[in-house]
Amino acid sequence: MQVTETLNEGLKREIKVVVPASDLEHKLGERLETARTRVRINGFRPGKVPPTHLRKLYGKSFMAEIVNEILNESPTSILSERGERSATRPEIAMTEDEEEAEKVLTGQSDFIFSFSYEVMPAIDLKDASAIGVTRPIAEIGDEEVEEQVAKIAESTRTYEHKDGAAEKGDRLTIDFVGKIDGEPFEGGADTGASLVIGSNQFIPGFEDQLVGAKAGDEKQVNVTFPEDYGAANLAGKAAVFDVTVKEVASPGELKLDDDLAAKLGIESMERLRQVVREQIESQYGNYTRQKVKRQILDALDAEYKFEAPSKLVDTEFNNIWIEINKELSESGRTFEDEETTEEEARAEYRRLADRRVRLGLVLGEIGEKAGITVTEQELQAAIMEQMRRYPGQEQQIVDFFRKNPEAVASLRAPIFEEKVIDHILATASVTDKTVSKEELMADDEEEAKPGKASAEQNSGPDEAPAAEAGGAGSARKAAPKKRKAAAKADESSEAE
Repeated sequence: MQVTETLNEGLKREIKVVVPASDLEHKLGERLETARTRVRINGFRPGKVPPTHLRKLYGKSFMAEIVNEILNESPTSILSERGERSATRPEIAMTEDEEEAEKVLTGQSDFIFSFSYEVMPAIDLKDASAIGVTRPIAEIGDEEVEEQVAKIAESTRTYEHKDGAAEKGDRLTIDFVGKIDGEPFEGGADTGASLVIGSNQFIPGFEDQLVGAKAGDEKQVNVTFPEDYGAANLAGKAAVFDVTVKEVASPGELKLDDDLAAKLGIESMERLRQVVREQIESQYGNYTRQKVKRQILDALDAEYKFEAPSKLVDTEFNNIWIEINKELSESGRTFEDEETTEEEARAEYRRLADRRVRLGLVLGEIGEKAGITVTEQELQAAIMEQMRRYPGQEQQIVDFFRKNPEAVASLRAPIFEEKVIDHILATASVTDKTVSKEELMADDEEEAKPGKASAEQNSGPDEAPAAEAGGAGSARKAAPKKRKAAAKADESSEAE
């Protein structure tokens, strides 16, 4: 076998391979000899089939098998001999001429093919102790705990029918139909909707106009959707809602005591406050983790500048681009609505894809050198978490991961990444800084839009949902979905 490098440019390599016809003939002879002792052909005793007859029957099919084995095995062995790792599966090119292929299969010609690939870039790891991280920590005040407890308690509040006019705090049961320019719009109608006046569930101005309403009243509510409303077809538009009040109910007394806690399945009010505090701590911890992780990734991005394999970048960009266009399509928006152009957005997300690939390779190299692995127990815990999120579909989820190794890999990658981040944190210089709740939850920079993407996810828990599409969704208040870079990409890029 003759191996010749025909391209060595940056990370790109191309190798030409020539397998002499004599080598092919030798392999074929061995295969025919093995087959001669095994095949059963009418008219011949076992092991007595003439080689010429055997070649006539099986020569081409055996040669095709030999060619396929060479194509499957040679790139791997050649890369190993060269001490290189391919970023993706090598692309193989061979003749498409039927006459030339026939000559190879009949042993009349050398087998010539080539394969191209990109090598994994060499990464010279730096000392992680040089990375400086400021860890923001927000203290949890008793007032915040009490506020959250009160919100939870509201779910247990009872309401009693009221004959008089609706006041702030009363609950209304209403039917409504929304119209823009006299025409009903999709998602702008509902029946039997519950609305507590003053809860700010609905868009600004809607609830205030129902103060004083009584059961049986029919009212017209005039509102204007916010400019940043999640549904682009409604944002900034004036609408009229025809509302029929079905019932007015006044709130019952709500006592924050052990009886209320019992209604929530918790033994005491003290324990409820403890649970709420733990939930807030977990939420704040997630925000802190995201900001710390972002600082580490920014530091790695600044430290490691190298050419990333273009095939990996292409794949990452395509994944991002699909998500961005899907999001724009679902929201009814365009790149112009996001104050950019498709060309600018492509360039920005291409930069993001390059960053993600580079960081993925760096994290993978750090993890490999540190001996970091993902255990079977950790994978099983991740699958269990998926099952917990989809009650009633547990068996389908188990079957899905059993049949799809790629899906298991998608669980392994983020676990591996988080373990690498922890490894870096163990040696990095970390300084704790007490911040306010608002500082902790604030975005580090302007919300990213298509074409204005930051290179981070940095989206914390409990992010405001997109505007609901149906039912009372168009009347209810909803923050527009935040378009974080790469559809809230978490920078993982399958680092493992």
